[in-house]
Amino acid sequence: MTHSHTAISALLQAHGLSPSRALGQNFVTDPNTVRKIARLAEVGAGDLVLEIGPGLGSLTLALIETGANVAAIEVDRYLLPALRSVVDPHGVIVHHADALTADYDEILGGRDAVVVANLPYNVATPLVLHLLETVPQIQRMLVMVQREVGERMAAHVGDDAYGAVSLRVDYFATASVVGRVPATVFHPKPKVESALVAIRRRPQVKIDPSVVSEEVLFDVIRTAFAHRRKMLRGTLSSWATPEIFAAANVAPTARPEELTVDDFARLAALR
Repeated sequence: MTHSHTAISALLQAHGLSPSRALGQNFVTDPNTVRKIARLAEVGAGDLVLEIGPGLGSLTLALIETGANVAAIEVDRYLLPALRSVVDPHGVIVHHADALTADYDEILGGRDAVVVANLPYNVATPLVLHLLETVPQIQRMLVMVQREVGERMAAHVGDDAYGAVSLRVDYFATASVVGRVPATVFHPKPKVESALVAIRRRPQVKIDPSVVSEEVLFDVIRTAFAHRRKMLRGTLSSWATPEIFAAANVAPTARPEELTVDDFARLAALR
């Protein structure tokens, strides 16, 4: 039931469409890939799946095969007629909205949901963080993103990709790279490899806000990573004295990529 490369080409031609470079559109043309994504998303009957950026419905059809209830958000109004011709017969409700500003209370109707999405490279990080920060109904995500972006989201201390984004995701959720997707399964073919990232929201944020507020914690993290190669005693010198470093059990000679979110929390709590 899923789209082949021939089906994608035919849909584009029938509706006078071409992939939008501005919107970062790369349509998946391999049925095995979308079925793999649906399988890794671990969804089925009784689940509400929210697909962001369904494009021409390749992944949507694979999600429908799982028996899940699927809703979708698509920002490109020009794609809507083609997309709806594919998914309307299967009961998928398509919302024309920007995922960064959409009304999720209305779209989800108060239900918990799993996000499954092939995200454009230019909006993947801000969108994932926006959903973690503002839409608690979204309990899990399985997102396909640029490989470097995915590795950054899921990185831990010691990984080359570890940084402020890794800490932000870790505050709200656990994340891991669960698969790779080659450029050859897309139309048009991108210049980068993609990664599949599984994200699961924590029951509570990792750092108790009564210990240190989210605002203070991430202000310290942003300040530290503004000069990620510098020692913390330099980047945090306006307030972090040797006594504060000692009380937090953090070496003043450490660099930000050497600290976990718990380490930063001990420092920030003393600011």
